[in-house]
Amino acid sequence: MDKLFVGIDVGSCNNAVHIMLPNGDKHSAFTVQNNLGGAQEISKRVVTVMKAINLSALALGIEATGIYGEHLMNFLREDGAIGQYSRTLHVLNPRQVSKFKEAYSDLQKTDDVDAFIVADSLRFGRITKAIYEADYRYKALQTLTRSRFHLVKDLARERQRFLNCLFMKCSGLAQEKIFSNNCGATALALFEEVDSVEELINMDDDDLVAFLIEKSKNHFVDPKCIADSIKAAARGSYRLPKTVNQSVNQVLSVRVSSMRYMQAQIKILNKAIEEQLTLIPNTLTSVPGIGSIFAAGIIAEIGDINRFDNHPALAKYAGLAWTKHQSGKFETQNTRLINSGNRFLKYYLTEAAFSLVRCDTEFKRFYDLKYNEVNKYQHKRALALTARKLVRLVFRLLIDNRLYKPVMR
Repeated sequence: MDKLFVGIDVGSCNNAVHIMLPNGDKHSAFTVQNNLGGAQEISKRVVTVMKAINLSALALGIEATGIYGEHLMNFLREDGAIGQYSRTLHVLNPRQVSKFKEAYSDLQKTDDVDAFIVADSLRFGRITKAIYEADYRYKALQTLTRSRFHLVKDLARERQRFLNCLFMKCSGLAQEKIFSNNCGATALALFEEVDSVEELINMDDDDLVAFLIEKSKNHFVDPKCIADSIKAAARGSYRLPKTVNQSVNQVLSVRVSSMRYMQAQIKILNKAIEEQLTLIPNTLTSVPGIGSIFAAGIIAEIGDINRFDNHPALAKYAGLAWTKHQSGKFETQNTRLINSGNRFLKYYLTEAAFSLVRCDTEFKRFYDLKYNEVNKYQHKRALALTARKLVRLVFRLLIDNRLYKPVMR
């Protein structure tokens, strides 16, 4: 079936459009604003061309551009004028489009050229993927889970900045593993309320023990031993000039406030994610270790599982596939994960896999096996392979719509 191909180079202000005929010839090219009026103009011109050359099918595509293409693709999917034809919407991986463009050595980097490359990529059909689910519940969930992803990453960076400041204030406490978590409630209270290393050293032993009991809600088995370790670490710490110490305290206070704010925001998002997930029936939460948050993150990025022909296709989409280097009879044994893939799906699959290692005996056995196979990058390699194993399970549970049954050994 002959198709019309429409490539759109999306920008924050304008969209460049290239309409390509089935044989690859250019029909027309134009630029519109990236707003509702511009989208309506694209629809109008495309429908005019379809009628003029008597076609019944078309493919429209953009490069992945984050938020700038969202409204346009939603409009094109819902537009009744275009909807009267057999049409598919596609998003193209920018890396693949760039490689495709390299075959055209005489092309410049302009919006018109980029729109042409998108249209020509659609015509070749090898690097495109249908997108946009018919069910907006996936998109609503994805908005929440991706926001949570960014907040978690921001919190991790803020924690590292805090730990750097902590080393400035009290190097001994930063170096010693006295608290299980130097960003925990008790540790933060100590770092905030004690002004300097000297004040900590001179603090009455009983007062320090009482402080630890109060702030930890009496969770320490031996608070006296913890107090002694804290004082020993303080005595071995560098001393700061008073002026510098004041500045460090101010920065530490800001870092602590920032971390607490982010943690509160993550809790709000978690609640919203759990509520949104109830609207999408799924079987992933039947897996011990995969709670509603990890399940939501996975489902939001996968959408309709029927988009994927098999679990290798899903793994490649998640970036959990390995490069191959083979020539003749030689094939290298040292391979790396592919650089492409959906980073959000990869993150939630990896986090879920690590949780499964702690909760499921089969996944723990598999992780330990892969961990002990090599001497370098043991955890990173074992976790990636465990996440790849999880992909098979996720695909089977979703495609069959069945509950998880642990392997009995």
